[in-house]
Amino acid sequence: MTVTLAARTPSRNASLGELAALLQDEHHRKLDVVAPASTIRAEDGRLIIQGTAHKLSPTGVTTRAGAFRPTGVCEAGIAEKLGIPVGYLRKVRTEAPELWDANVNGWLDRTDRSFMMRTLLPGDQGEGIARAMLSTGYRIIDNLDILTAALDGVRRAGVDVRIDSCDLSDKRMYVRIIADQVRAYAPKLLRNYRSPFTGDRGADNPVVFAGFEISNSETGCGAFTITPRLVVQVCNNGMTITRDAERNVHLGGRHDDGVVKWSDETVERVLKVVTSKTADAVRTFLRESYVQEQLHRIESTAGTPITNPEETITTVSKALRFNEDTRAALFNHFIAGADVTAGGVLHAVTSVAQTLPDTDEAHDLEAQGLRAMELAAAA
Repeated sequence: MTVTLAARTPSRNASLGELAALLQDEHHRKLDVVAPASTIRAEDGRLIIQGTAHKLSPTGVTTRAGAFRPTGVCEAGIAEKLGIPVGYLRKVRTEAPELWDANVNGWLDRTDRSFMMRTLLPGDQGEGIARAMLSTGYRIIDNLDILTAALDGVRRAGVDVRIDSCDLSDKRMYVRIIADQVRAYAPKLLRNYRSPFTGDRGADNPVVFAGFEISNSETGCGAFTITPRLVVQVCNNGMTITRDAERNVHLGGRHDDGVVKWSDETVERVLKVVTSKTADAVRTFLRESYVQEQLHRIESTAGTPITNPEETITTVSKALRFNEDTRAALFNHFIAGADVTAGGVLHAVTSVAQTLPDTDEAHDLEAQGLRAMELAAAA
């Protein structure tokens, strides 16, 4: 069986240069405003926010309302902040936009709260984007700054690495880094495995590399995180060690109403922490002893035989709330991988993750790989 990988796009499986270009474009268009509910209205499925657009006139520059099309992330924030069921809000947005407007406006009229609105000003498409509705205590740590500071931390740690791939979604940025020279052999984990992508056998190439993933959210979808990751050379499957992840939560002081701009001193202080944490993570996770320790843990469970693959995959999928499409893909990859053990379930989860076109779904699925192996072993 041959499995097709997800297509490469500017925001999925991107290079570092492509990611940097996307972040630069967004950086120039960002506008963050703390807006009282009374200055926000819903109209034709968009958010109209006072004070977010500027007009040059003979008497000077005046502010006016700007129109922004909400992303799915922003819509979820609207639902959470206003107490509207998100499923209902998404349904009426597509089927009855006038009800979307009426519900959002009705609940905005019933609150005196202020919200941080993260927006992108109109670009080539001519329409602004509402990225997120957040609390006024949300601390802004932008992806471009995080990426620069984290790469500086990698440089300071003095370990040779390469950028494996980068992803960018409305929710998060992901940057995966590999140290090719920090490696270990995993013959027990890979002796029966066959790559569903190429047919290559793990027994012929049982090499596992050390690496880690940097992720960040600008829209309230998670903390800045550094997560260790092992990468199997024969198939590029990634195993994320979520229990050892380092996190820095985006919480700060309350912002007053108006356009939000941090002082250079505040930004510098936050980014110093990012650089320091990244350097520490590199020194911790990119060690051969760390890789061997993690492989020992994995291999102690991976060899458990699976006697009823279909039942086991179904049990694991139910426990981890995978949908039917994911369950079917896992079963196909499990059969193609030819490793009828709990480790084979791990390989199936991490290989399916590579094929998903949705960045966040791919990341979330890979992060479940080790848990799926444990559940399969216990089934």
